[in-house]
Amino acid sequence: MAEASVSPEEFLAMGREVLAAQPFSRLIGAELAAFSRGRCELHVPIGESVKQQHGFVHGGVLSYAADNALTYAGGSALGLRVVTAEFKINYLRPAIGERLIARAEAVHTGKTQSVCRCDVFVLKDGVEKLCAVAQGTIAALPPQN
Repeated sequence: MAEASVSPEEFLAMGREVLAAQPFSRLIGAELAAFSRGRCELHVPIGESVKQQHGFVHGGVLSYAADNALTYAGGSALGLRVVTAEFKINYLRPAIGERLIARAEAVHTGKTQSVCRCDVFVLKDGVEKLCAVAQGTIAALPPQN
């Protein structure tokens, strides 16, 4: 993605098209709220379908939000098609609220990979609380033939 050749609005629209092409993202109602080179903010509404038996958001959904945000940040920093090469998450508190907010940024980007970090917040009654932190390495895919 060459952000310099498109407006910020067009860049966000391109990112939203990618998200819309992901069946799981559509299933859970994920939304790309902000997107620029090396940065991403992804939202996931919290409904009953993403909770586990104790009433808070399932860890897999928190991981999804962090992983997808990291991949957007790293992919836009690299300007290439990418995949997650590795990923680590620390769960800090149960996510109980109305919405997850995953904010990721590229920390260091080389020619073929980008190391990124992400903070995942839960929004409840207008207040954000940090519920997870993640780090990942995003790797470039080989060119398509």
